[in-house]
Amino acid sequence: VTLAQSCSNASPGLQERAAGALWGLSVSEANSIAIGREGGVAPLIALARSDAEDVHETAAGALWNLAFNHSNALRIVEEGGVPALVHLCSSSLSKMARFMAALALAYMFDGSRIDEFAPMSSSSESTSKSVSLDGARRMALKHIEAFIRTFSNPQAFAAAAASSAPAALAQVTEKARIQEAGHLRCSGAEIGRFVSMLRNSSSILKACAAFALLQFTIPGGRHALHHASLMQGGGAARVLRAAAAAATSPIEAKIFARI
Repeated sequence: VTLAQSCSNASPGLQERAAGALWGLSVSEANSIAIGREGGVAPLIALARSDAEDVHETAAGALWNLAFNHSNALRIVEEGGVPALVHLCSSSLSKMARFMAALALAYMFDGSRIDEFAPMSSSSESTSKSVSLDGARRMALKHIEAFIRTFSNPQAFAAAAASSAPAALAQVTEKARIQEAGHLRCSGAEIGRFVSMLRNSSSILKACAAFALLQFTIPGGRHALHHASLMQGGGAARVLRAAAAAATSPIEAKIFARI
């Protein structure tokens, strides 16, 4: 954390390694909590604003891991992380950075109510914080939706919706595939979080969850079978079928869930 705090004027290579070290360490929930308590959120947000793709990609990965924890999610909001993640989600040339920024935002606003973890304060301060969180949530959802739609081809989706032929679904899959995402390995808790997100009242978060689960299970991915096994063990098939059949779900959520 101290290295990340002190390397703002260092070479992009050192910045990438500092953020990358925190990304690797934050896979452990205990480490993730420790990184947040030691002040690791603010320097990662600063590194996420870097113009260097390798730097903001690794910082986005670390923030994604940290955001899984409610206290860290609140810290990210309070340290101004939402605009930084929104900028990455919409502007990075790295699909992976955009993907991980979208997932971090989804974790932060998926209904876990990070406002409940805010310190007790006066009524006026609480109201202001509530308004601030609500605005941040709207901003996050807007850009998550825009990100998901960049992988949506209207013709391919219409063909997939009208037919269950493998070729129609394969065309959508290839358009949606983020090659590097096949190297990501998720825990059972993370997979469970996305499966729960499929039941979220927000259609945007449903689509994000279906898109994420698709990335983690596309055949050929390094950990695809591991993720599929975790999903099977967690009863995800039933939830995915429900999401694919729900009349109110956006077409992206329905098609990604079917695949």
